[in-house]
Amino acid sequence: MKNFLLVIPARYKSKRLNGKPLLKIKGIPMLIRTYNQCTKAVDPSNILVATDHKKIFNLCKNNNIKVLMTSKKCMTGTDRIAEVARKIKKKFYINVQGDEPLCNPKDIKKIIYYANKHPDKIINGYTEIKDKKMFNSQHIPKVIFKLNGDLIYMSRASIPSNKKKSFIKAWRQVCIYSFPNKSLKAFSKLKKKTPLEHIEDLELNRFIEIGYNVKMIKMSDESIAIDTPHDLKRVRIMIN
Repeated sequence: MKNFLLVIPARYKSKRLNGKPLLKIKGIPMLIRTYNQCTKAVDPSNILVATDHKKIFNLCKNNNIKVLMTSKKCMTGTDRIAEVARKIKKKFYINVQGDEPLCNPKDIKKIIYYANKHPDKIINGYTEIKDKKMFNSQHIPKVIFKLNGDLIYMSRASIPSNKKKSFIKAWRQVCIYSFPNKSLKAFSKLKKKTPLEHIEDLELNRFIEIGYNVKMIKMSDESIAIDTPHDLKRVRIMIN
């Protein structure tokens, strides 16, 4: 447990859902639900929320959650994790997105297990896409990877594709990561997004572009990232 820190980046501003971490699901803020899922996998003393807004900071303080105020200038959630890494030294950092109130604790434990065996590797999760609607959604990051599990590319487009543009088989990202300290230093040295990262708005592409390997491991399909009002409505129905 001393080797790592689980960090939940929680940015206040969102293009589609402003103040997203504070939005309530059956009376409980989304961030608190995500945190509660994380405590089923990791001791609370090893969990930290990294935010850029006083409202989120105060929410954490009022609920006895460890929290760190970070810069509003962080380009991505991973840049926010990198800022934490500069202040709190660990071998690796587990990142669980703050908009994952249904994240599976078993998936978190699986990432930690692999990260403890391979603390110098960047690790991310994936699961199979089972319907065409999800395959065609521009909000869902799809991943393609080598036979050995190394990430080739991540896109919001419908990949892998074919001449008929039909849905055959595809995989989506599960937003739980492990980042070695060294990789975060390299990632945050850049002061602007890399070309493919900028086009896709997916920060793992930055690691690929600067020469790092990202290992993809299979996870459950229980997690739903809340990016849109439709996602929020869907999760509220599921929890009810």
